[in-house]
Amino acid sequence: MKVVIVEDEPLTAKDLEACILAAEPSAEVVATLASVEEAIGYFKAHAAPDLIFSDIQLGDGLSFPIFEASEQVVPVIFCTAYDEYALEAFRAAGIDYVLKPFTTKSIAAALAKYNAFRSRWAAPAYGGLAGLFGQDPGKRSILVHYKDKIMPVALADIALFYLKNESVRLVTFTKQQYVVGKKLEELERIGGSMFYRVNRQCLVSREAIKDVAQDGGRRLLVNLMVPLEEKVMVGRLKVSDFLAWLEGTR
Repeated sequence: MKVVIVEDEPLTAKDLEACILAAEPSAEVVATLASVEEAIGYFKAHAAPDLIFSDIQLGDGLSFPIFEASEQVVPVIFCTAYDEYALEAFRAAGIDYVLKPFTTKSIAAALAKYNAFRSRWAAPAYGGLAGLFGQDPGKRSILVHYKDKIMPVALADIALFYLKNESVRLVTFTKQQYVVGKKLEELERIGGSMFYRVNRQCLVSREAIKDVAQDGGRRLLVNLMVPLEEKVMVGRLKVSDFLAWLEGTR
């Protein structure tokens, strides 16, 4: 298992590496990064590790932009002295949140959780851990947060994503709704040709479209298989491109 540590205190980084190796002797710490800038540059230039341990408050800012900027989605265990960032941490592919001062026992517990997730998601039904975190184009899933749980929702089960009150939500074909910790722009990249960004607020699956109607002014009204309070409109400048996508010729 290849591990990257993001920590700006050298002694803490050494202690963390020692705890990781004590709990998981087969682990290999391939890099220790001390800043947001350094980490962003590293992940752009190197292959993704299996797991990241990261502090949240670094010398040049919070660490979350590291994971927003990276195209390689990797599970993260956050190690921090602050507990107010828990929600943001789980939105940034976090699978655990360890409060400092950490111990070999607390790091071992976090690694046990990672290994349990990896074993579960390696089953064929999940398409592997990489598929769950969006790296397998054939079997991608989106992580959602429901109560105190993190759940994968397969892209094939999602009818649309939409933006409301500055939060992105997804709606499944079974009419369930969840808040998603990703921006529509990122989801658009993940969804690929399965989804179309009909407007600023809405990203729609082709399978969710019942029919399309003219709405005056050369706009289109998209009628969906699932209920949505807001009308889903395609502006006139996007009509030709949208219809080509809907037809499968784009």
